[in-house]
Amino acid sequence: MRFGIQYLTALIITASALDVNQNPFPEHFKLGVSTSAYQIEGAWNEDGKGSSIWDDFAHEYPELIQDGSNGDIACDSYHRYKEDVALLKKLGVQLYRFSISWPRILPNGTSNNINEAGIEYYTNLLKLLQENGIEPIVTLYHADLPSVFQEMGGWDNPEIVNYFGDYVRLCFLRFGQYVKYWVTINEPISTCDIGFPYSTGYLVLSESVYLCAYTNMKAHALAYHIYQDEFQKEQQGKISLSSSVTWYEPASNSTDDQEAQDLALQFSLGLFAHPIFVGNWPQVVIDRVGNRSAMEGLPQSRLPEFTREEIDYIKGTYDWFGLNYYTTALAQLAYKVDDLPGNASYDIDKGHISLVDATWKVSGTTSWLHQVPWGLTRLLKWIHENYNQPEIIITENGWSDDGSNLNDSDRIEYVNLHLSSVLDAIYNHNVAVTGYTQWSFMDNFEWSNGYTAKFGAISVDFANENRTRTPKASFYWYQKVIKNRCLNETFDGDVSAVATRTPLLYVVSTALIILKMLY
Repeated sequence: MRFGIQYLTALIITASALDVNQNPFPEHFKLGVSTSAYQIEGAWNEDGKGSSIWDDFAHEYPELIQDGSNGDIACDSYHRYKEDVALLKKLGVQLYRFSISWPRILPNGTSNNINEAGIEYYTNLLKLLQENGIEPIVTLYHADLPSVFQEMGGWDNPEIVNYFGDYVRLCFLRFGQYVKYWVTINEPISTCDIGFPYSTGYLVLSESVYLCAYTNMKAHALAYHIYQDEFQKEQQGKISLSSSVTWYEPASNSTDDQEAQDLALQFSLGLFAHPIFVGNWPQVVIDRVGNRSAMEGLPQSRLPEFTREEIDYIKGTYDWFGLNYYTTALAQLAYKVDDLPGNASYDIDKGHISLVDATWKVSGTTSWLHQVPWGLTRLLKWIHENYNQPEIIITENGWSDDGSNLNDSDRIEYVNLHLSSVLDAIYNHNVAVTGYTQWSFMDNFEWSNGYTAKFGAISVDFANENRTRTPKASFYWYQKVIKNRCLNETFDGDVSAVATRTPLLYVVSTALIILKMLY
């Protein structure tokens, strides 16, 4: 009988972790969806648009994209934005996060050649959103750097900072009357560590991660100060940066793995948040990279040193915290600071390897994506405690599948449990989360996965020249959540109650059946 009781206890503990928070979303909390320019717009060379690094990469290296595809047409939102806004209205969202394509409005990246057709496109979109009562969150940079700057060294070249400043000033000037929330740069960790796009010709080498981060921090700060000094008084908007963050748990209770957790968080989130919210790089990053650089015989650290003026200029450049969260990993210490002294590597610098729990549910199309909703609560609490209790908007969170079934119950489950985790953070830990935009509004071009991984609440028929949009079950489920402003309503669409039932009742009843069979 002892085994049965222990098994039942384990099931109840597991179920409790999945239990849905039945509190309502606070009155000020807004729900929405996200997209980005290259992934949905298409019209890659129409109406005066210049080329981006993703245009170049997808055309030159199709073999490095899973299905050999590109974003030349994508969802064709450049031509179908009115249809998209109608669907946003039908969904009932309060927020729509999208990005502006830098080369669509500045074809050669510089302000001496403004493409008025691109300006008109975004102005029309913003006006239509305003007419339909939908608040835009506008991202200024989402992976589509003008090609000309890649030829100059990409984000490793500090000269890009001033070009970025010219670009964002134009955006504030021409679009600012319609925008209250700005994102300067989306996921700098993706640009600087992973490398966007994915290619040996474009990938940022590990030794350059820190130079790229240094340039990103200066570009973000410049954009923030331009807005505050020249536009904020009249436009009354808020501006920040969006960080993509995996939550890390120690792989064990050992001191080494607890250290690994700290290293994992500081070398990813801290690298891009600490300069803004606290000032300077995280001290553990400064020390570890400095020590390893000395061991490698370098005259100075591979991590660029901020001047006192730069620290002061970057610190405080936020009005809110933009967070992209998808998954959690386990951090295991792999390298002490004096291991492998001759190797200059960001991976060795950060000292850990990432593992996963075999029991975590994994996406069938995106191998890194595991369903770990409690990781979001812990991450939100960590940000709240370490970065001055900021207002937080979750700017991306979502689940991928192969798109073969409009009854996307796995997506409903994932989003439901993660929204429940957001409510846990709000009600149990007083975290100031004020918004959530699900990734993504519709199926789109998913970078190196092409069109094989579908994150959308709306299916897009990419084989049809009309790019026919068909809402999935998750669309109607989310529509009801937005309308009712809670997660405790049953879903009466195509997937019967899958999203909002309390898993605890199901698991406990199953456990009792098992116990009856055993005894």
